[in-house]
Amino acid sequence: MSGALHSAREDDVLHLRLQRPDKGNALSAALVGELSEAVERASRDDGLRLLVLSGEGRHFCTGFDLSDLDRETDDSLLARFTRVELLLQAVHAAPFATLALARGRTMGAGADLFAACSERWIVGEASLAFPGAAFGLVLGTARLATLVGAPRAAQWIEGGATLDAATACASGLATRQLGDGDGDLDAALAGLRARVQRLDAATQRGIHAAIDTARRPRGEAGDAQDLAWLVRSAARPGLRERIAAYRAAQRKV
Repeated sequence: MSGALHSAREDDVLHLRLQRPDKGNALSAALVGELSEAVERASRDDGLRLLVLSGEGRHFCTGFDLSDLDRETDDSLLARFTRVELLLQAVHAAPFATLALARGRTMGAGADLFAACSERWIVGEASLAFPGAAFGLVLGTARLATLVGAPRAAQWIEGGATLDAATACASGLATRQLGDGDGDLDAALAGLRARVQRLDAATQRGIHAAIDTARRPRGEAGDAQDLAWLVRSAARPGLRERIAAYRAAQRKV
């Protein structure tokens, strides 16, 4: 792993930590590639029971890294967003428990990464938002609607809402909120680890496959449709200009 992603295996638990704190752990092309490779390897590991995703520093993930927008083209952005959607699908369909630990800003593709996990904990306080629609992007919409309901998902996405921890927990977007102390998190992780270790690995994988069918009843066809929506939205001419206009508007707020 490069310095952008730290990977640590502890028996049957894999910890992946986004390690770009100076960039708010934003998803660069390199980081998305490393995450995708790590998740793919993990999914082939029959002994793995739990994948934990966290971020170094104050924030979990502030979204898609646009720091070099001037060097991007519509086509390069389309390719990067497509790889993000494929990463989200791989996390969502993982044959073991997946846990995202959100703190601080959890925005855009970072919020989509949080929503793709089967366990979604907020540590301390967090703010979450799904701003991609503001520059014409359809990313993660169906997964979010499955978690919180279609009317609420539409309200958040179309209205550009920023959610606090209480709202995220009440809606089902987050499954738990913990105190900011290490003791609370350690105890909660120990409880989750005991739960996922209670059954043999084959049974656990079968259960997650069955639950995944309920979480995404459209299955592979749904994944293909989600990807098609993303590609169609990102392939519209002027993507880079729309993103630039959105960023300029945000700076004025």
